[in-house]
Amino acid sequence: MKIAVFPGSFDPITSGHEDILVRASHIFDKIIVAVGINNSKQSLFSLEDRLKWLEMVSREIPNVEVDSFEGLTAHYCMKKNAKFLVRGLRNASDFDYEKTISQLNQIVGKDLETIFFISQPSFSHISSTIVREIIKGKGNAAPFLPKAIKNLVTL
Repeated sequence: MKIAVFPGSFDPITSGHEDILVRASHIFDKIIVAVGINNSKQSLFSLEDRLKWLEMVSREIPNVEVDSFEGLTAHYCMKKNAKFLVRGLRNASDFDYEKTISQLNQIVGKDLETIFFISQPSFSHISSTIVREIIKGKGNAAPFLPKAIKNLVTL
């Protein structure tokens, strides 16, 4: 069974994340969308909300499981018997950062393979950081959020 982990803060999940999840679901037998808990990073939304939103967005994708974890992503993958990581790339800056993390994960995760999905052009400008700023500024973030949750993500 080909198991992949799609890790992130998903603070909040965006339309770009959803697109990558759908595309990856056609390649792997099981995808675990896992919210990484980083206690040194202040999230805008609660872990409970983020998990609920991920459940709602992935409800129609039968081979997706939603979870959370603390610690190293590579260790979490080993615990879940996942041999693959799913990551999205929007631009060259993402690639430079993700390439380094991928190489480290291969060492720490005992040959954990990272599969990169290049963002569709219609999603390449969307990031959780930008969506959070729109929400904090009382703007309309709905165009950047999955349909299943676009009316739920507010402060």
